[in-house]
Parts: sequence; C-alpha cells; structure tokens
Amino acid sequence: MTGITSTNLSDGRELFYFDDAGTSVPRAAHLTTDHRGLPPRAEPGEVRFDALTDEWVAIAAHRQARTHLPPADQCPICPTTPGNASEIPAADYDVVVFENRFPSLGPALGPIPEDAAWGTKGPAYGRCEVVSFTPDHTGAFSGLSQERSRTVVEAWAQRTAALSAMAGIQQVFPFENRGADIGVTLHHPHGQIYAYPYVTPRAGVLGAAARRYYDAKDGRDTLTGSLLRAEREDGSRMVVEGKHFSAYVPFAARWPLEIHLVPHRQVPDLAALGGEEKDELAHVYLDLLKRVDALHPTPTPYISAWHQAPLDAVLRPAGYLHLQLTSPRRAADKLKYLAGSEAAMGAFINDTTPEIVAERLRTVAVPPSSTPAAALAATTEGVHA
Repeated sequence: MTGITSTNLSDGRELFYFDDAGTSVPRAAHLTTDHRGLPPRAEPGEVRFDALTDEWVAIAAHRQARTHLPPADQCPICPTTPGNASEIPAADYDVVVFENRFPSLGPALGPIPEDAAWGTKGPAYGRCEVVSFTPDHTGAFSGLSQERSRTVVEAWAQRTAALSAMAGIQQVFPFENRGADIGVTLHHPHGQIYAYPYVTPRAGVLGAAARRYYDAKDGRDTLTGSLLRAEREDGSRMVVEGKHFSAYVPFAARWPLEIHLVPHRQVPDLAALGGEEKDELAHVYLDLLKRVDALHPTPTPYISAWHQAPLDAVLRPAGYLHLQLTSPRRAADKLKYLAGSEAAMGAFINDTTPEIVAERLRTVAVPPSSTPAAALAATTEGVHA
C-alpha cells in the first residue's frame, strides 16, 4: 500500500508525501521542518463573469511573480539541500503533492456568486496543487518505474477524493503540461491538480453532450462508453487494449497527436477506480507515454488532461472518467499553432489522419518496461493489430 504523510510548509500550505508501496522506512520517520519563514499567504485573486460567453474567468495578476525556468540547483521542487531550501523540506521523497505557492485559485474556499451578469465578480475560491512525480530534476513521466507510476496514480486518486469534499468545489482536474513548447515554467517532471468552484467551459460542453445521450438511453448507456465500444469494434484507431483500460486515437481527433485512454467500466473519477484498475492504469499510461516519446528524435510536448465528472448533480450521473492526451507537434520540426479558425472560432482543422497516427503509435519501437513479463501479461491483453 502507498504510505501517505501530511505536513505543513512555513506559510501554512499543506504538503503530502506519497511513498512507493513497500517502502521500508515511512517518510514520517525523517520529515524535515520548513525553516524558510515564508510570509503569510495572500488573499485569493478574483473571478469575473464573461456575460458574452456565460463563462467565468480567473484574474490572477499575482502569478506574474512565480518562478520561471530556474537553474537546476535552484529548482523549487527538488529535495531540499544546504544550498537550496525548496518547497519540499525533505532530503528525499518518492511523490509529493503540495499547495501551489502562486495559485490561480484559492487558497480560500467558498461558492461563486449566483445569478451572475455583466460586472459580477468574486473571490477566486478553489485550490491549486503541484504533483512532483520524482525527486530527480531531469527526465519525464515516461521514464518512471512501474512502481512510481502506481504511486502517482494513487496520489491523483487520493487528492481527487479530498478536493471533491471541500466546500464549493465543482470540478477536480489533474493534468500535466510537458515541454517548453507547451509553456511549462519548471523543467522538473511534475503535474498539477486544479479544484474549481465552477464547472469549466470544456467540461460543461462534454457534460451536456454526455447527459443528453444518457437521457436518450434512459440511463442505461453512456456516451463515452458507446464511443469506446465503437472504436474497439472498428479497430483502425486502437493503440492499446487491456483488461480494464483501452487507448485509441479518436475518430474526429482535433490535434496532430491525440489519444484517449478510457476505463472499460463507467466511473466518475480516479478515486472510484479499484486496485486492479489502478495497477493496470499505471502500466498502460506509462506505455502510452513511451510511445509518444518514441515518435520523434526529441521528447514530444503534450498536455495530459484527466476529464473527471463534475460534482454538479445533473452532469455527474452521465460522467465517465477518461484521459485526453494531446500534442501540437505535427512533425519532428513543426508545431501546430492555433490561429484564426481554431483560436477565434473553435473550428479545428487537423493536418494528420487519425488512422495513420494510431498505426504509428501501435508500431513504434517502445523502450522495455521495468515490469516483469509475467506481470505485464497478467494486466494487459496487448496491442490491437
């Protein structure tokens, strides 16, 4: 079992150590106090209502001062050393989750204003957390061990449950921005979790479509489940099929590289997965990232976005956990930029063919997994030919 130890940084922010399963010495045995004496946390920014689109926008000017691509010896999420008092006071760790020092949302919690119209604004309630996947400053998620990947999955699940229970939270979103072309501000392998006080625009669109399908089927089927079945039956865009999870390039992919990873049973979020499902997810997700990184001579920038069912009572019954991994990379030396049609109109034009991308992902040479072959065979049925 993954060991979890909580502590507080000097400004009161929460920090959680997640130990790999089988760790002989619990992290609590050698916790170090944060001696930095940070100033008290500021009040939250604000959210403003865009009456033109019926959407909320977070105003977070304080984030202009956040750390931007520091040198390795000053990385804020490496373990603390005598020369670098980082955000993580321990001298070593496996996986760490902590409240962001420069959050877009929070630290205060509460509901957003009701009956919003032009001119409506309020505190940017919510929570933003950082997830450090490894104490190593260099590397990527795709280079983690099977055991470490499983620890990250457990951290996502545990934090999803905890954040979902907080006052005013309507949606919990774990994600990873990888690569300078995506706009990362830290090179250290890490992700984030946002807990929003509202349902985000993208989740609202997906949730409404899912609810319409769910109602049309009298609650006996889900939209995401039906798409998974259709893709598996067609087969031409499948990348990996396992016992509990499958991955495919969607029929109407928007991005040059887009992969959806979907559990075989409907669950609202990562917290609802069982132990065997988490075990397989840890492997399949690593496998996908290895394939993505093997497509080109240099690492591929991507956004890895976990779509979890909003906590909204209308949308949640039809919700279905799934990952959407996207990259703007359309060739080894070319990126897709969102210009007029995409950025202004939201009308995507894909420069690649989903079937060709899926074939490349299926056949690309993938570095061997650290998982023994017998264990791998027990958790994954293999690649769809």
